[in-house]
Order: sequence, then structure tokens, then C-alpha cells
Amino acid sequence: MTTAARRRAARGRRPLILMLPAVCGLAFLLIPLIGLFSRAPWTTVPSRLFSADVGQALRLSLICASTATVICLVLGIPLAWLLARAQLPGRGLIRALVTVPLVLPPVVGGVALLLALGRRGFIGRYLDEWFGVSLPFTTAGVIVAEAFVAMPFLVISVEGALRAADPRFEEAAATLGAGRWYAFRRVTLPSVMPGVIAGAVLCWARALGEFGATITFAGNFPGKTTTMPLAVYLALESDPEAAIVLSLVLLLVSVAVLVALRERWIRGAV
Repeated sequence: MTTAARRRAARGRRPLILMLPAVCGLAFLLIPLIGLFSRAPWTTVPSRLFSADVGQALRLSLICASTATVICLVLGIPLAWLLARAQLPGRGLIRALVTVPLVLPPVVGGVALLLALGRRGFIGRYLDEWFGVSLPFTTAGVIVAEAFVAMPFLVISVEGALRAADPRFEEAAATLGAGRWYAFRRVTLPSVMPGVIAGAVLCWARALGEFGATITFAGNFPGKTTTMPLAVYLALESDPEAAIVLSLVLLLVSVAVLVALRERWIRGAV
């Protein structure tokens, strides 16, 4: 047997001690989704999808998630560049602080936002007194909460892409007289664009599904702060079938995100 054949045979082996827990893990992840599909009121799905309440929550969710993603792109790409390329003291601590929202319970994030940006918060009080801006319990508050919990996904993705990018192209651009901003726009950013796209899609999906920080910081006011996850929570108490339909919509969006993050985008982000 040739070496290549032995390697293929070794890769093709499936030890039973690993296959059993793997199948159980797959079943553990799929069974809740099967339960959702099995209980879906398929005969009333079209009418519920085009109802005013669902359309209102979906429209608000799409607007807020998209706006939050734009904010994350504007702020997160420079932050990722800072973590990947700048020689900063305590860079590891800064990176840990940036990723805190990933592990922080969303409700705690909402409380933190309320204490910082609320009318009595150490920043929010000045926003209210000087500019008349109050973020809690507004649509803008929804956007802020979603951006807070979603930005780490973008930063991590872009930072990984920047670390994997070859810095020699930027050095070559510098030797040809290109300024740092020009080299970043025309050389660095295009080279890490797959990572930016992957991070933006993940960021948008996380913002779309945000619940805890949103309800804590922005509240639940129909047409103003009631996004799709909040609508699911409300409908579950009074109309379980509507909650199932809304959950199906969010599930389909999640599947679409996974399709968008196909292998070539994920590979470009790491």
C-alpha cells in the first residue's frame, strides 16, 4: 500500500468511541429545531407573517441591526487595526476588555449601559443636560444596545484577518510614497475584506437576535423598541403560535447567515 493510500485509510477510520458522542451531540442540537418545525402552524404562517405586528417588529429589527452594524464597522475596523498592528502597552488587557461583551450576560450589559448612558448615568446625564439626548427606552437605545453586544464579533474577525495579512504589501506602498491612510484604504482594507464581510455578517446576525441588553436598556414599546426577539417573548405568553412563526423567521435568518458565511469567507477571517 502506498503512503497516500495509507493516509486516506487513516482519515477514513471512524472510531466508535468518538462516533457515538458525536451523533448524540448532533441530535442534541437538531432536536429543538425539529420540535420548532413540527409545531409550526404551517396553515396560518403566511397570514401571520404579513400581519401588522410581525411586519412592524421585523422592520424595526432590520433597521436597528443594520444601523448597529454600520456603527460597528466605523468604530470596530479601526479598533481591530489598533489591536493587530499598533504596539500598545497592555494590548492584551485591551483585547480582553473588547471581548467582554461576548461572555457578559446580555442583561448585565443592559444594566451597564443604563448606568452609563441613562439619564442619571455618568455620561447620560450630560447628554440629557447639554444636548437634550436621552437614549434609554428609545429606538436609538436599541441600536446602542445591539452595537454594544455585537461589535466584538466584528473586531475579532477583522483583527484575525489583519494578523494573517502580509505586511510587506503595506511596506511596498510606503516605499512608493503612499501615506498611511492611503495605504490602509487601497492596500490593507481590500486585502482583509473577506474578514470584514464575515465579521459584518456575524455582527448583523448577533444584533438582530439581541434580547437581554435591549429589553433592559431600551424597554419594550411596540413600534419603538419591540424587536423580533422581544416580540417572540411577548407572543409566547399570549399567542404561542405567533411566537413559533416569529422564531421560524429568526431561524431562517440564521440559516441565511450561515450560507453567507461559506467556507471562503470564514477562511479569509482566520
